[in-house]
Amino acid sequence: MAVINTLKKNKDYKRVYSRGKSVADCHMVLFFLANNMETCRFGFTATKKIGSAIKRNRVRRLFREACRLNLKEFQIGFDYILLARNAVVGRKYQQVEKSLLKLLRSINFYRG
Repeated sequence: MAVINTLKKNKDYKRVYSRGKSVADCHMVLFFLANNMETCRFGFTATKKIGSAIKRNRVRRLFREACRLNLKEFQIGFDYILLARNAVVGRKYQQVEKSLLKLLRSINFYRG
């Protein structure tokens, strides 16, 4: 089972948000920034606009699983943050994964 490294500190999130680039669709926004490390790290964000804590946690779990199962598709040496949009609430895993891979394809990181 693949384990993903996550962003832990608020300063790391702020750095990616302020200096990184982003691509978006109706389900999520993907922020990315080079981290000069031998690994890639992930952050998952769902604001209160998404809904209750149950809905936010479900969205973050979907994001985490989509990243874990498609880890080889991400460019090594980058920090990634997935920010949920309202349209992702109630979606199935396959729809979230398809959306994520589409965003990766748009930044030419997709290797599939």
